[in-house]
Amino acid sequence: MDERAVLTEAAVVPRASWSHWARTNLGRDWKVGYLFVLPMVIVMGGLIFWPFVSAIMMSTTAFNFTTGETFGVGLRNYQRLFTNSDFLLSMNNTITFTFWSLAIKFVVGMTVALVLNSRLPFRSILSAIMLLPWIVPEIVTALAWKSIYDPLFGGLNPILQGVGVIDRPLGWLSDPGMAMSSIIAVNVWKGIPFFVLLLLSGLKAIDREQLEAAEVDGANVVERFRHVTLPGLRYVIVVTLLLSFISTFNQFGLPFLMTGGGPGGATKLYAILAYEKAIGSLQYGPGIAIAFSVAPLMAVMIWLLARFMRQDDRAVGSGKLPGIGDRVVAAGGRAVNVIVDVLFWPVQVAYAGLERAVRGIRLATGRPASEPVLRASARRQGGMVARLLVLVPFLAFVIFPFYWIVITSLKTTSQISERRSIFWPEPATVEQYSALIQGTGFLTWLMNSVIVSSLSAAISVALAALAAYALSRLRFAGAGLLTTLLLVTYLLPGTLLFIPLYQTLTSLGIINTYAALIVTYPTFLLPFATWVLLGYFRSIPVELEEAAMIDGASRFYIFLRITLPLAAPALLSVTLFAFTNAWNEFLFAFVFITSESLRTLPIGLQSMVVGDILPWGRLMAASLLTAVPVALLYMYAQRYLVGGLTVGAVKG
Repeated sequence: MDERAVLTEAAVVPRASWSHWARTNLGRDWKVGYLFVLPMVIVMGGLIFWPFVSAIMMSTTAFNFTTGETFGVGLRNYQRLFTNSDFLLSMNNTITFTFWSLAIKFVVGMTVALVLNSRLPFRSILSAIMLLPWIVPEIVTALAWKSIYDPLFGGLNPILQGVGVIDRPLGWLSDPGMAMSSIIAVNVWKGIPFFVLLLLSGLKAIDREQLEAAEVDGANVVERFRHVTLPGLRYVIVVTLLLSFISTFNQFGLPFLMTGGGPGGATKLYAILAYEKAIGSLQYGPGIAIAFSVAPLMAVMIWLLARFMRQDDRAVGSGKLPGIGDRVVAAGGRAVNVIVDVLFWPVQVAYAGLERAVRGIRLATGRPASEPVLRASARRQGGMVARLLVLVPFLAFVIFPFYWIVITSLKTTSQISERRSIFWPEPATVEQYSALIQGTGFLTWLMNSVIVSSLSAAISVALAALAAYALSRLRFAGAGLLTTLLLVTYLLPGTLLFIPLYQTLTSLGIINTYAALIVTYPTFLLPFATWVLLGYFRSIPVELEEAAMIDGASRFYIFLRITLPLAAPALLSVTLFAFTNAWNEFLFAFVFITSESLRTLPIGLQSMVVGDILPWGRLMAASLLTAVPVALLYMYAQRYLVGGLTVGAVKG
């Protein structure tokens, strides 16, 4: 045999065996799969995992201001928290803020969702109005409500005095007894759309035949809601509450912008305290310890949420014994059922008493007990009027801040300071807009926001599309673990990352630059975008791609020419979500940017407030101009945004 042939054969055997081993152990599509997910892994590893690990190590250190040295203290920073009055107060505030915010948002959101799910005139318009607070940037929300609460120039005190609820102006944000309730109300206003959107999507998915069958069996309205509607909404309710809990518990922007944690620490949440310690006082170790003190609770919440968001119905009936996680979730479900039964007992008793009273009236008037009190047409009209009456207070609650922003921005400074014509500009003027554009850096802030939001959104969506396609279509080792880690990072609060990210950016020398935001924004945009696109890609028929592969098309060609065009609505949805989230972001921009020429809109608007001097006219004009781009994007692609959240983010 020829010597070269022998060498060639010897080389082919190891190559073939390596290829077989790789396909067997790494998966059929390991080459393309790893290539597609590599950019996302680099971002997650470099900007989420490593800062997270370094923060844990940093939390065991302390800084000596005399020598300028950092030294290890072990777990002492954590141990001191349990005897630190500031920390205990902040945790009590955080728990109070979270509990009441969640409870009120759930009750209001469920009420509004039930009304909007019924027959109403102009239902689509009413639904769009109820979703408006969702698209407003956090800084605009804070400034608008701070203006409304203002004891001298605000609109709330005159309204309440006019209807006789109060007899003197109240300091809603300056009184320690009322400040917490005031910021809870704002958080409720901001969070209502999220609950309404998800609960409304859940209500539409409930089989109406079940409700009709229960009605035929004699179940009244309360019983149908308790035993048919609520069980049908179980999955949506749990996911909504857990997502909202994680977001509300880690709230920073709204309380910080409205009260700064005051007065007297009455609204100082743990995230604000962590910021003050780490960034304000340069005590990174104690500050990180405060932020990471809630990590075990967040881990439990994320674990529970992951079980619900990735539950596999095919496992039902598989014969496997339930694990400890399943038993914990089942026990929690039984406990929730007991609580719901207790809460609904007075409602059921009251409704039963009302039914008995109606039957008594019918018998007293000589009418059959089964005969309706009103005709069918009258019942329909009466029910419609009743539902509209229920909805009106919530509509007023949602709309009033927008109305207040517009009218305040159209007043002169003297008209505002002299409190002339509080609820209508007389005369209307664009003076505040001219002063804003000519006397502040608003146009610079606007350009900075456009640059940062556009680039960070484009980068995040491009990398998310590659990773989501690989995780939904390709077979390679580690795909399941990566999907789980993706969900964890998707839910990881920014309050756990901003301190270590600040240190990382400082060591890289890019703190206080565009790059500081463009690099860090994907830490919360990329996991979200990937999770949403993952759900969309799974809904695209795989047969189309298989046919292209038979014709010899490569995976990249299929991804570029077949999958992406079919996923165009999803890409638009995710891009708009990413852009608006980057546009509205406050925490990272506030911590990482100090130069006035690099401020984004949220930080620029916040800088217009100097001490106790609040130029309300210019602030409201700036707030309106800041919200307009987001509102236009939302109006342009409302159905894509709704579809993106309900299909991808929740069901992915």
